[in-house]
Amino acid sequence: MRGRFDRELEALNNQLIEMGSLVEAAIDKAVKALIEQDTVLAKAIIEGDREINEKERAIESQCLRLLLQQQPVATDLRFISTALKMITDMERIGDQAADIAEITVHLSEKAYLIKLIDIPKMAEATVRMVRESIDAFVARDLSLAKQVIESDDIVDELFCRIKDSLIELIRESADYGEQATDFLMIAKYFERIGDHAVNIAGWVQFAITGAHSEKTKM
Repeated sequence: MRGRFDRELEALNNQLIEMGSLVEAAIDKAVKALIEQDTVLAKAIIEGDREINEKERAIESQCLRLLLQQQPVATDLRFISTALKMITDMERIGDQAADIAEITVHLSEKAYLIKLIDIPKMAEATVRMVRESIDAFVARDLSLAKQVIESDDIVDELFCRIKDSLIELIRESADYGEQATDFLMIAKYFERIGDHAVNIAGWVQFAITGAHSEKTKM
């Protein structure tokens, strides 16, 4: 019986890794589409969000089946609980990648009036956080999970800098207003993605130690 349960846990682990790969790809593509004003890629991201949602539902069903049909010990319960929490954050990252893609499609109608300096930096930082949070889960790497949590300060600092610069542009000229508002929304989505990466890292820490980080945003 235990051998079968272990195989099912391994299958759950693989499903989580697959969902993580889908989410990583979505956010990577969202950044590329934004910088290159690639509407074809942006629309593909929006369409691809359905696959992430379906994966979330499949993993949720798998977790509930394991809880109901088996008798998991404490470490198993922590792993299954972590899986249920992680898929919520990963699904929301997928949603926010699609939200960025939708704004990218809207922005494609005109050339960018605003130079993309800090937004690509923020995007790079959040992409790295997402990737490393999932890597921490795969490797059960506590130090990497803690590193992701600490990295959130960098993303928050970049968001404040972007917000201040966009507000200043709006004050200078109304011509910047609409685009500046769109870019502010994009920056906010990247900030939220960073928050979800922190949550994932926090749940990895919980799976390993049984304790949450104080910095996670559950």
